[in-house]
Amino acid sequence: MDGELGDVFPVEDDLFEDSFSMDSTYNFFGHEFTINQSFNASLGVAASVWDAAIHLCNFFEKTSLELRTGFVSILAARLGACVTITDLPLAIPQAVRNIEVNAPSAGWPSEAPSVLPLSWGQDQENFSSDWDLVLGTDIIYLPETFPLLLDTLVHLCKNGAVVYLSSKMRREHSTEDFYDKWLPQKIKVELVQREPENNINIYRAALICDV
Repeated sequence: MDGELGDVFPVEDDLFEDSFSMDSTYNFFGHEFTINQSFNASLGVAASVWDAAIHLCNFFEKTSLELRTGFVSILAARLGACVTITDLPLAIPQAVRNIEVNAPSAGWPSEAPSVLPLSWGQDQENFSSDWDLVLGTDIIYLPETFPLLLDTLVHLCKNGAVVYLSSKMRREHSTEDFYDKWLPQKIKVELVQREPENNINIYRAALICDV
């Protein structure tokens, strides 16, 4: 990616033509979260809490217990995880605001989430490969970014990280192709939950050992 907005967000003439801001409240694990969504032409799709993020939070709430508003990562940090949120530079201020709004009154159980810019395929080498989990929600929607995301995931998972990706399975964005054709080139991927009503899938993935 060359960093131009037109290469990152879908281009629609009327997308967020009118700027506005709204707060949404969610409850998980007995915690309440207030997430600000600032809709405007510059942030584009990065402003939204997408359904895939909600479903990934539900999945973790039911089974075990990041890369837009940082909602999933904020939830993880509230539960005690050490979290780094990544997004494109334009979206970083919104993520920082949401962290500040959702800071526990008694302080973060471990530490406040850090927020860093990350452009897939460009600067992933600036990041460590020593992660336990890599989380992504609704980040599979531009086919031209698929090889860049794959390279980024390979780097982040070199030391054994497990990846959870939650995606709205949009045919027009070739989302299924990423999981069926791109990811298996270097990463073992498994469908762990399907939500037919909302057309959202959650996948677990890990680096193939001989890559």
